[in-house]
Amino acid sequence: METKVTGPSGRLVDLIPVDFEQTAEPWSTIELIDGTILKAKIVFAGVSRLDGEYDAVGNPVYAINQQMIVRVVKAGKGLRGDPTFGPTPKAVKTDSVGAGYI
Repeated sequence: METKVTGPSGRLVDLIPVDFEQTAEPWSTIELIDGTILKAKIVFAGVSRLDGEYDAVGNPVYAINQQMIVRVVKAGKGLRGDPTFGPTPKAVKTDSVGAGYI
């Protein structure tokens, strides 16, 4: 079963899955003006080419299925607070192999 999407040209086109190998997943580090330091990276889950669609310089157009992962390395001064969701670090235990559970 082929998947069709509306491309940038407005035409209904086929999505053609393209195998890939992610050779690196580098983290980007940014410092916010409030002193917070964040790290982020994109993890690719799937890539498809839009059949017959090309950008302004003739390159093929791709649809990317991805997940953005962001973590706070250091919160800015005075910004940390009590957790508002999820288990607190004290509630998480680990088994003998280090797997976390609640």
